[in-house]
Amino acid sequence: MNRINKKLQEDKKLLSIYFTAGYPSLNDTVDIIEDLEKNGVDMIEIGLPFSDPLADGPTIQKSSSQALKNGMTTAKLFEQLKDIRKTVSIPLVIMGYFNPMLQYGVDAFCARCQEIGIDGLIIPDLPADEYKLHYKETFEKYGLINVFLITPQTSNERIAFIDNMSNGFIYMVSSASVTGSQSGFGDEQTKYFKRISDMHLKSPQIIGFGINSEETFNQAAKYTKGAIIGSAFIKYITENGIDNIGAFTSKIKP
Repeated sequence: MNRINKKLQEDKKLLSIYFTAGYPSLNDTVDIIEDLEKNGVDMIEIGLPFSDPLADGPTIQKSSSQALKNGMTTAKLFEQLKDIRKTVSIPLVIMGYFNPMLQYGVDAFCARCQEIGIDGLIIPDLPADEYKLHYKETFEKYGLINVFLITPQTSNERIAFIDNMSNGFIYMVSSASVTGSQSGFGDEQTKYFKRISDMHLKSPQIIGFGINSEETFNQAAKYTKGAIIGSAFIKYITENGIDNIGAFTSKIKP
């Protein structure tokens, strides 16, 4: 069974952390992953930096720009991760835009992910229909879960289609804004969380965008399997470095 599915079966609310590979420094990637696991994180999303990250707010955009300046590439990331399964056992997901994967070659990219021990991919700009038509077979051949995103604007019909296609979890974007642009959840978002919860989808949901504290984590996890933190973590390592990651995670899940 894929590590993501094993993790989803655990009787707990899951904390997933996103960070940009190659940031703050080019060779920080593996240290950050190992420290996050040691500090109780359940799953990690490794951001593959891209020059035109449409869904990302300024914090993640800046980290992507810096990572690219540092020399991060798809090939470099795979080289850094080649021995990651000797030290890390939690699910690892690569999150990135489709262009670098196309440039690398989708089959070659997926094959390398399987070799290294990557469990899934999140590709915000790959539509579910396109995936189903052209790439589903390749992902499944290499044992990779493709994680689809939904937003408050996604219709129930579309959500049902995505749920039917999913073999892991659904990434529930908390709002229509870019990452890192919120400070909490209001009534509108709570209604959205409840609406999706009441649909009783077969796939568990994990909420991302706007999670930055124990309070917002608990708000999100009340209706779903857990939450994803990205911008708040990147802000933390920008300001504090990577030597005391536990000080960040302990504030989210004491």
